[in-house]
Order: sequence, then C-alpha cells, then structure tokens
Amino acid sequence: MCDLRRPAAGGMMDLAYVCEWEKWSKSTHCPSVPLACAWSCRNLIAFTMDLRSDDQDLTRMIHILDTEHPWDLHSIPSEHHEAITCLEWDQSGSRLLSADADGQIKCWSMADHLANSWESSVGSLVEGDPIVALSWLHNGVKLALHVEKSGASSFGEKFSRVKFSPSLTLFGGKPMEGWIAVTVSGLVTVSLLKPSGQVLTSTESLCRLRGRVALADIAFTGGGNIVVATADGSSASPVQFYKVCVSVVSEKCRIDTEILPSLFMRCTTDLNRKDKFPAITHLKFLARDMSEQVLLCASSQTSSIVECWSLRKEGLPVNNIFQQISPVVGDKQPTILKWRILSATNDLDRVSAVALPKLPISLTNTDLKVASDTQFYPGLGLALAFHDGSVHIVHRLSLQTMAVFYSSAAPRPVDEPAMKRPRTAGPAVHLKAMQLSWTSLALVGIDSHGKVLSTRILAMKASLCKLSPCTVTRVCDYHTKLFLIAISSTLKSLLRPHFLNTPDKSPGDRLTEICTKITDVDIDKVMINLKTEEFVLDMNTLQALQQLLQWVGDFVLYLLASLPNQGSLLRPGHSFLRDGTSLGMLRELMVVIRIWGLLKPSCLPVYTATSDTQDSMSLLFRLLTKLWICCRDEGPASEPDEALVDECCLLPSQLLIPSLDWLPASDGLVSRLQPKQPLRLQFGRAPTLPGSAATLQLDGLARAPGQPKIDHLRRLHLGACPTEECKACTRCGCVTMLKSPNRTTAVKQWEQRWIKNCLCGGLWWRVPLSYP
Repeated sequence: MCDLRRPAAGGMMDLAYVCEWEKWSKSTHCPSVPLACAWSCRNLIAFTMDLRSDDQDLTRMIHILDTEHPWDLHSIPSEHHEAITCLEWDQSGSRLLSADADGQIKCWSMADHLANSWESSVGSLVEGDPIVALSWLHNGVKLALHVEKSGASSFGEKFSRVKFSPSLTLFGGKPMEGWIAVTVSGLVTVSLLKPSGQVLTSTESLCRLRGRVALADIAFTGGGNIVVATADGSSASPVQFYKVCVSVVSEKCRIDTEILPSLFMRCTTDLNRKDKFPAITHLKFLARDMSEQVLLCASSQTSSIVECWSLRKEGLPVNNIFQQISPVVGDKQPTILKWRILSATNDLDRVSAVALPKLPISLTNTDLKVASDTQFYPGLGLALAFHDGSVHIVHRLSLQTMAVFYSSAAPRPVDEPAMKRPRTAGPAVHLKAMQLSWTSLALVGIDSHGKVLSTRILAMKASLCKLSPCTVTRVCDYHTKLFLIAISSTLKSLLRPHFLNTPDKSPGDRLTEICTKITDVDIDKVMINLKTEEFVLDMNTLQALQQLLQWVGDFVLYLLASLPNQGSLLRPGHSFLRDGTSLGMLRELMVVIRIWGLLKPSCLPVYTATSDTQDSMSLLFRLLTKLWICCRDEGPASEPDEALVDECCLLPSQLLIPSLDWLPASDGLVSRLQPKQPLRLQFGRAPTLPGSAATLQLDGLARAPGQPKIDHLRRLHLGACPTEECKACTRCGCVTMLKSPNRTTAVKQWEQRWIKNCLCGGLWWRVPLSYP
C-alpha cells in the first residue's frame, strides 16, 4: 500500500477486492439506470441492480452487503415500479431511504435488528414526479476534524463538538425525524415522522417560477435551515440556491422557501471554452452540513472540468454621497452574499461519478496550507471516477490530485492531457456510482457491469490486530474482556439494597470496595463482610444464570492453569495474567457466586475434581487472590512467586481444565488483504481463502466441520447441527440464537443488551441452520 501523504505525483491507491456477479445471462440481471449507492456509518453498503424475469418484467432490487463479507449479499425486492434514483442512510445506519423516478419514497428499517432482514412500513409519494435529491433531516449532531491536530496523541483532541441546530425539534428540544426530497419539476417535499408513527407530509414549490431540475443536492446550516442547490443541466443556465425552512403549525407540516444568490460556472464565462462543456453533470455540496461550499462538474462527450465554489459574506461599497448622509459606524457596513470560485481543474477525461467525504473538516489557515502541500488527511480528499476507468483522489479545496487508481495494468502520468491518451478498442468499464466510507479511509464503487470494488486509501489502525497472525490472541482477549465486563455489570445490577431509599452506596459498589480493601485469600472471610441479604434472588433466576456463572468459573480455572506458561504470547488469555482490574473483577464475581451457591447449590459452576472432599471454589479464589495481589492497581507490581506457580502447576492433577470456546478466527477480508493483490469474489458464493498457518495452529481458534457449536452470548451448547435459527456478528463472528429460550427477567435483561448490536458493536446477520 502506498503512502498517500506523499506529493500528488507519487500517490496511488491499492485495490482491495472486486466482487462480481456469477456469470449470468444479460436477460436475467442488468444494471439499473441510474445506479445508486450509499455507505452507512455501520459499514453496510446499499446499491441498486435490476432483475429481469422471463417475460421481460423488471424488478427493482436493492442489495445490501457488509464490507467484511461482500459475497454474502442480501437482496430486497423494492416494489418500486420505476428506476431507483436515490439511496440514503440515516445517521444511525439502521434505516435506509429509497426514491424512484415516479416520486415514490420508501423508508426501510431492520426487522429484529438483523442486517439481512428489512421491511418498509412508511413512505411518501409525489405522484409522477421523479426524485432527484433526497436526504434525512439533520439531527443536530456535528463533529469537526481539526487537521492541524492530526498528529495529536489523544484521539479526543482531533475532534470537537460543533454547535449545530436540528432541522426541526419536538417539545423539549428532541430532534424530529423525517426526510426532504427535491423533484424534477422543482418541488420540495418534506415528510416528518411523529413519535406516534404518523407521517406528516407537505409539498411546496422552490420558487414561483418553476422549471426543470435535472440535478439537485441538499445541505444544512448551523441555524437549522436547509439549503437546496438546483441546476437544469445546461451550463449556460445559472445554478440556483434556495433556503428551506420547515415547521409544524397546527399539527401540519409547513414549508417556507427563499431564493439565495445563484452562480454561473466559470468555464461558461471564458470565451474560448464557452461552448466546450455544454452540460452540468454533477452538483454536490462538499458536505451535508457545509452549505457554503459546492462542487460543480461540466462535461462534453469526451471531457470534463470541475470547479469548487464558496459562498462568502462581503462588504457592500457605499457611495460617498450616501456616506455623508448616513455615515457607516463600526461593523454596521452593509454586506452581501456572493459565490466566489476557489479552484478549478484543467480539462479532464469525462467524469462518470463523484464521491465526497462525510467527515466534517474544521477549515483553518492550516487547512489552506495543507491544500497547497497536497498532504492527505482523512476527509480532505474527494474521489472522481472517469470514463477511462481511473479514479483520482483530489483535494476538496485546491482540486489537486493526491492519489490515483487505474483499472488497467499500465498506469499513465497524472498530468498527461486527456486528449493525448490513447483510446481503447471498446468502451472501458468505469464506475457509475461511488461512496467514501464515513472515515474516508475506503472507497466503494459500482461499475457499469454491476460489480462492487472496494479501495483502501489508508491503513486502518483499528484493524491491526486482525491483520497480523501474531496478534490473533489479542482479538480473543479483547472480546473476552468485553464479555467479562458485561457479565459483571449485569450480575451486579441484580443486587438490591435490603432497605429502600438507603443513602448509601449501591450493593455493587460496596462489593467492589470490600473486595478491594480485604485481601484475604479465604473466600468465606471476605463473604462475611458483605450484607448477604442484598444478594437474595429468586431460585429460578439463579438457575437460569448458571451458564454465565459456569463460564466465569471455567475462565478463572483456565487462567490459573495458564500461569506456568505465561511467557507464551500465542495462548489466548495471556494479557489477563497481568491485568489487575480484570482479575479483581473475577474475584468479585467468585464471591457473588459463592453467596448464590449457598442459596441454590445447583447454580454453582461444575468442576470435575479428583477428590470428592476438595472445595474447588475456595482453592481457585485463594490462587486468584494471590495472582491479583501481584498486579493490583493499589500496590506495587511484582512477579508471581514460585509457590504460586507451583500450585498452579498442580491444578491439572486436581481439576479437569476446561477447553474454552473462543471466537473462531475471523473469516472477513481485513485479515486477508494484501497490497497489489486484489481478491476476486462472487456474490452469493463464500470464497475459499487460505488462513494463516500461525492462526490455525492456535488451540481453539480453528473449528472442525463437525465440532459442536455454542451460543457465544448465552453460553449454551447448540450441538453439531443446530435446530434453532441463529444470527452471527458481521464483525467478530459471534453466534447466538435468534429467539430467546429463557423466560426469567434477569436473563431477558442480559439478552436485551445484544438485541441491536453484538458485544463488539457489530451488526447481526441471519445465518442458515447449517452454518459452518
């Protein structure tokens, strides 16, 4: 992978993978015209592709895929009767808007929080009026990236919260949800989603003199207003801008519009190039929440030119005669808004698609300096795709080229004029729709044959553990620690004070305080300092929690048995042996389990011991406390003494060491991508990708085909051939049953934590019964 912080001439992009359809007849599948594509903040990509039946009827399809498993495609029959023109994700990445050339807008949401199960229950219609622009209303949340602090060690210093008002608010200041769309006849339509589920829809003309709108885009201002940019497609016509205000009056949606200053493209004012670029083909605000900057592209049949414009407030000169009558005092000089061109490109190949960053940028003097230096930072570049198959990353202000990708094997000089480039024998396959990821670290494009390409621009630091086989165990430890924290917080939340309205600490806080203060290795002596009446639970609840308690007990035994081999970095759980916080958490849970075991012995973890008289819980707590004392935060760190190591060496002869079911090694693409070696994939067919030899050698990470499977969140064994429907995390591979087999409130509380997202934050994907 090339470093894009180099000057423009040396910047290149690596092609990560190409995922294409299985060889299909042209009479079956055909790319939709126009192609629409959208990338959510949760790394789901939606794009359009039509399906033709035997009787030549077209079904407008919306396809959704996860970037880690692009071959696992989910297709939705959209029920749109005309071509889908727009796709738009909401700010949470869980809902999708689709609009078509008949004026119909559908709102899609996840069913049961599954990324491969979608339903549409609400929508709106402007009958017979094609939609050319679509956006969700702004929710008032805006973070700005400070490029001058890109080298800061603290991640929080790079971002700041920007004061920004929602498009519309409910009582109490809560943002009201809804969407806004612009039609080809010059209408603006707004639909508001009330908390009751009712949809309020209103339609208004952008101006009194309505005209054809071929291109449009929508942006938002910090004051809660909406700005709409429109063009009729001709470069000889002005690009118009309108301010749109939305309000609710007497339970009805009201729309007010106001005309803003317009502009003519610079290329049309140049006498030498006045008629060279007759059509405006692309019109985009640089960001949804940056209404003062716009990108325009004018094209001919063979070439294009791109211009970047900025709206500025300038002082209005006043004639001396009027100044004598009414002198201007202080900052009361009249001002006017004017569009000023920031930069323009030379003649380029014909532009086929444009992708702009979603990451907001704090524009300072440093940012302008970066523009001249052409250094790359996420969010500073936008992508231009050309009809010759190439993709250029250019600076969002200076429009200077920062990185290049060529679909052909032989790259050409960046500054080579378009007219001097040799023409191919046939039409080149080019990208017709593109989207940058929300971090601007990756680019996805849909080509004219319906294939999906994903391009890495910069290495993703957050995925380093998955990229190296030497750090696979860290991935296991990271997920296990999240699971441990979740269990600890859930079990502590079940504790209740003996007397209500007690102005004391919660039972969970007292448990932590006492276990930290008392370092005795005898679990019973620690237990007697607690108010055991706060630990009383229903017997059915205790029994339902047995699987989670069993995991805690097994994990403590596994860690202690691993202590003699603590020098082995390839063994999962290694990082826990020096983690005083996690060991203290396990120690607290052992005390809770001990108390609950007195109430209901059948909820205790089950150990296979060589002696019937051995108290396994006391033994493990004693060894765990000694290990915790060596690395706890309150005291000086020290190495475990030889006596502790010797006792841990004897554990396999006293107790049967369990084989923990770690998460399987990731089968996603992040760990398989190699520079200069793009993968070729097919929709609907999982690839056979070679795994790392080091990963396969790790015990528990490689899963045999007939090995029994487990519900990773409920810790229930599902058998080799599960009969219950399951869902899997698209990020970490965690598997859990789709429907809950439990009825107790406490277990339902545990399961509710993972309804929308996995433990790691990934999305759920329904898997077949015969999943591997």
